[in-house]
Amino acid sequence: MSNSVLLREFQNQDRKALEKIISKTWNYEEFCGPKAAAKLARVYLNSCLIQQTFTRVALIDHVPVGIIMGKNTAACKCPLPQKVRWLFSIVSLMLCKEGRKASKLFKNVTQIDQALLDSTGKTYPGEVAFFAVDETHRGKGVGRQLFQSLLAYMEEEKLHEFYLFTDTSCNYQFYEHQGMKRRGRQDAAYTIKGREVRMSYFLYEYAART
Repeated sequence: MSNSVLLREFQNQDRKALEKIISKTWNYEEFCGPKAAAKLARVYLNSCLIQQTFTRVALIDHVPVGIIMGKNTAACKCPLPQKVRWLFSIVSLMLCKEGRKASKLFKNVTQIDQALLDSTGKTYPGEVAFFAVDETHRGKGVGRQLFQSLLAYMEEEKLHEFYLFTDTSCNYQFYEHQGMKRRGRQDAAYTIKGREVRMSYFLYEYAART
């Protein structure tokens, strides 16, 4: 087994592996069954794919182990096939009782993210739409390589500021090590399977030195 990392653009064949990474990263199976978790991960991946202008997938031994997506806000146009796939994945999720319940949490997080963005009073030219690394390959420099590829894209596009959303289910300190600054935080509590779960949501900002 090789530890060398290959970066390339997203391909449709990456979907299954990336959906599994999403489900594990955000612990979807903690609040719904495996089928609903898979549907929720599919919706999340598709929602990210319709709002990106840059993708890089990290491969080890030809297997996707991480991905980063970035967006040039001015250039972002949602391709019709991606939008149709996204809509179909939402319909599939909503046909499942557990999926409908999970979608309410999804909607709440989206509202929190929007509130964090509004609180900055800024319009950013760029965004990190999605960033995740498989838990078994963290600490190997995969995330750093993906993030550096995104920085190179932002520089090429002359996007000197961008932002991202993250939360306490992720290694949010990573972004501080990459020179990003926290611009907002909002706490929330949920009842999942009879127990209270507390989360903190963050908005981080990157401003290039000019």
